[in-house]
Amino acid sequence: MAREKTMAKLAFLGLGVMGYPMAGHLQAAGHEVCVYNRTFAKAEAWVAEHDGKAAKTPREAVANADFVMCCVGNDDDLRSVCLGDSGAFAGMRNGAIFADHTTVSANVTRELYQAAQSAGIHFVDAPISGGQAGAENGVLSIMCGGDQPAYDAVEPFMEVYSKICRRIGDSGAGQLTKMCNQIAIASLVQGLSESLHFAEKAGLDGRAVVEVISQGAAGSWQMNNRHETMLDDHFDYGFAVDWMRKDLGICMDEADQNGASLPVTALVDQFYKDVQKMGGGRWDTSSLFKRMRKLDAL
Repeated sequence: MAREKTMAKLAFLGLGVMGYPMAGHLQAAGHEVCVYNRTFAKAEAWVAEHDGKAAKTPREAVANADFVMCCVGNDDDLRSVCLGDSGAFAGMRNGAIFADHTTVSANVTRELYQAAQSAGIHFVDAPISGGQAGAENGVLSIMCGGDQPAYDAVEPFMEVYSKICRRIGDSGAGQLTKMCNQIAIASLVQGLSESLHFAEKAGLDGRAVVEVISQGAAGSWQMNNRHETMLDDHFDYGFAVDWMRKDLGICMDEADQNGASLPVTALVDQFYKDVQKMGGGRWDTSSLFKRMRKLDAL
């Protein structure tokens, strides 16, 4: 159940395809939002569209903020906005809460959780799922790790742009859950690609096939939302292959540490590598189907 939301001073670090609309939802909800982006022109564009304020460093952005949200690219990007003289941790007030929406390794999350504790602040790992459309429509899924009191305090603000937000466990649990999400997606998209490929080879109407099988046990979000664009050979609708490979690398590194067996994930990662070689690093993840069409044409 959504809690009553108190107006607060917030900072949002990172205005990519996800962070830009997420920060906008917070400003539209009546909060005072100060944004930071590595390319300052993007922050200026956000202010022109949403009002609020922009800062040229993370440290400046978080001054006086009660809560700080972050959505950047990878482990190194996250460290750069958190640490150092111009980093967020150096400017956050005692007791403030940092919620990280970036998909990163559990190791860097635990590292920054400890660094935050030493700085007298709180760190919640809160990776997101739902893609650009989910961010724009405010219906993301957020999986969180960290201390319960910190999560309880920041949850009402994350609910502004989510359809579900849950604490899974201690620091790192959110990132581990996001790994589960990416592992599941990779196998689903490959399975859907093979199903549509089989239908084409069998001379069937792919749309008619999906209309029937999507109503049974084979149905999935990927099938409902991606089969038509896949059949139309359009692959600019969401999460890019380059980012998926980054995420799957995180999954497999973690599996090496915890002993999990991920043979299908490792195989699909190599298929995505083939897509990159085709020039599709910025295509969305459903482009596994394009790979199969190319192989068929050889």
